[in-house]
Amino acid sequence: MSTGAVTPLRHRMIEDMNARKLCAGTRRGHIHSCKRFAAFLNGSPDTATTEDIRRFQLHLAEAGVSICNRNRIMTGLRFLFRVTLRRLDLAAEIYHIREPQKIPLVISPDETRRLLAVASNLKVRTLLSLGYGCGLRASEVVSLKVKHIDSAQKIIRIEQSKGRKDRNVMLSPETLDVLRQWWKARRSRYDAGTPVAERWLFPGNRRGKPMTTRQLSRLFHEAADAAGIKKAVTLHALRHSFATHLLERGTDIRIIQALLGHDKLETTARYTRVATGMIAGVESPLDLLSQPRKKPRNSRKNPLPA
Repeated sequence: MSTGAVTPLRHRMIEDMNARKLCAGTRRGHIHSCKRFAAFLNGSPDTATTEDIRRFQLHLAEAGVSICNRNRIMTGLRFLFRVTLRRLDLAAEIYHIREPQKIPLVISPDETRRLLAVASNLKVRTLLSLGYGCGLRASEVVSLKVKHIDSAQKIIRIEQSKGRKDRNVMLSPETLDVLRQWWKARRSRYDAGTPVAERWLFPGNRRGKPMTTRQLSRLFHEAADAAGIKKAVTLHALRHSFATHLLERGTDIRIIQALLGHDKLETTARYTRVATGMIAGVESPLDLLSQPRKKPRNSRKNPLPA
């Protein structure tokens, strides 16, 4: 698999990925990983040996590649060797490193209020309101169409998101109001011939395509800077904040799990570690030491019958 034109090996790998319905992002990542390995070998990956795989993994470590990226690269190579080349002996040489468990970075309700207040225009305020108010991922926000907004049932339908799953999220009155304002102001010259239900809420510069997640991320960072938020937050912090603030207000964690689309409750439970309101409200055992000790109540026992 060279770094230039599509080789027979790369074509076969693409066929294998398409047959397994891997999403476009995963396919691009796997191809990039194999191209990187081919550049390291200065040859095709089908000529690799176990020693080549060992040296490549050492090369990634010495080059300072993050654990997350190292695992992602080796996942692509494992697919190539295990599925396309049927070289299980080489696939067995690939190892993954346990990633550090980091606490999600969230913004406070006051910071969120400032973020929405300084949004440069109605479009930006609508985008950020959906990210925070519904807990949507960036890809889910930009992929919304008119048909996904169900004002009668007060829900937004998220179709085929991460893991190829559908789910529903709530449509609050305030979110619905800002969506209606945006729809009136939105330009329709790019999709005038498209049925209304199939129109993107946020069309992009390319005809027939929605705006990109990169554009949305840039708008978020501009708003965060204008709001004076000093934390190193990304757009995904809105989703983290959505879950954390709901948890602090007493929303059942299983409802939050359903709203976020998590398969495992353990994934949602990590927000209990950043729910500062809940953590600050826990009474320390140190404080209990200074409180007067309660005397146990004497309970009179009934005498046993003779």
